[in-house]
Amino acid sequence: MPENVELLLDFITRHPRLVLLTGAGASANSGIPTYRDAAGKWLRAKPIQHQEFIADPNQRRRYWGRSLVGWPGVRDARPNEVHLALTRLEHMGRIDLVITQNVDRLHQRAGTKDVVDLHGRLDRVICLDCGGGFSREDIQQELTQRNPQHVGFAASARPDGDADLSDKQVASVSIVDCSACGGLLMPDVVFFGGSVPRSRVEQCESAIRDADALMVVGSSLQVYSGFRFCKQAHQLAKPIAIINEGVTRADELATLLIQGNAMAALVEAIDILAAQPNAVSTQPTADLTSLKMERP
Repeated sequence: MPENVELLLDFITRHPRLVLLTGAGASANSGIPTYRDAAGKWLRAKPIQHQEFIADPNQRRRYWGRSLVGWPGVRDARPNEVHLALTRLEHMGRIDLVITQNVDRLHQRAGTKDVVDLHGRLDRVICLDCGGGFSREDIQQELTQRNPQHVGFAASARPDGDADLSDKQVASVSIVDCSACGGLLMPDVVFFGGSVPRSRVEQCESAIRDADALMVVGSSLQVYSGFRFCKQAHQLAKPIAIINEGVTRADELATLLIQGNAMAALVEAIDILAAQPNAVSTQPTADLTSLKMERP
């Protein structure tokens, strides 16, 4: 057994009540690239900022134009072996809560039940004026009708449903307003520079207080909204395992740090645990071949 697998198996076994914090690395094998490289540096232009979206109509046009092309890549992504392994771990009764920084809903599509979408969910759109909610796919259809010049563009998925468009292409985009009040529509996500609702933070903090340990999967923890939970766990003397392909902001806080072949090691450790005679299974685990896409 590889040493990193053995260490992970031991950590999970000794801490039967885990809180998980997941990031973009958990979805990388679903075809959704991460924001940063192994050294924590941005791989692409920085995503749109919250205040930019609110204050600047040109930035909103930029967002919706790029999202028009990029959303299908996130919509059509499927859970990978990491999501499925974590679902198995939950079914064994070893996960109290999954806190995900991702907005792709792939944990839920894999069958995980107790999930906090820390940064919201990309499959929903809200009106900032009247508070109405809409399916992102319905907005996609309206955007497509308004912008036939963008139909057929090919783009790879990105964590925020973005895609690369030129300034000229963005300038021609016609955006959609709220059908109920004509107000400002925004994806139901926390943009960079925005604030996570306090109720979500409190739910996560409560789970960490009650857990045996915190496990971080696929996050560089460069954003404070996730890093804060490592700080909390450390202050409470809770063990922290970090499973990530590169460096993270919380490496010095970790009880266990797995960086080499990290996602594969996690999957193998959970597979071994699930095969043990005393493993508890409360419900069947989803399978990649039989998964049905969750629609908004």
